Amino acid sequence: MEALEYSIFMDTVPPSWEKRAYPSMLGLGGWFADLMLRLKELESWVGDFQLPSSVWLAGFFNPQSFLTAIMQSTARKNEWPLDKMCLSCDVTKKQREDFTTPPRDGAYVNGLFMEGARWDITLGVIAEAKLKELFPMMPVIYIKAITQDKQDLRNMYECPVYKTRQRGPNFVWTFNLKTKEKPAKWTMAGVALLLCT
Repeated sequence: MEALEYSIFMDTVPPSWEKRAYPSMLGLGGWFADLMLRLKELESWVGDFQLPSSVWLAGFFNPQSFLTAIMQSTARKNEWPLDKMCLSCDVTKKQREDFTTPPRDGAYVNGLFMEGARWDITLGVIAEAKLKELFPMMPVIYIKAITQDKQDLRNMYECPVYKTRQRGPNFVWTFNLKTKEKPAKWTMAGVALLLCT
């Protein structure tokens, strides 16, 4: 009880809760608000069991399973081998509210932030970060599964996706994002997509 009382007083997530929850760097108040948003998102899915027009990827306890499910459903539908599949990421120019229906294949995902750079909506490429803009919000990303032989890696940066700013064990996936610069520039800048800031 003393450890719980201390955590509440210091506005930190109690270690006993942290063990059973998702990774987060938020204080207790922000963490609880985030937890309520996740519950609301899941309740909307349970209501009709239909894929939402745009999926909040950070709302999943295990986002890798959702991305794998996109590949599995496409592989099953087209009778393609799963080990020859990969994900194609196309950053749209729209926000979550602009979508009313899900795509026929894949999913629209939202709620991602970029660290170390920003997304230039007009040019559709990674660009230099603006001053005092640490984690700019990404537009909705259209993710679909394709076969590896159809993957175009020219002018692409293999951008790692992490659950939080703390890297390493919070790795989720790698999204290929368009760039006009050499990919090494973004690697040196530590550019990554984050599910939570």
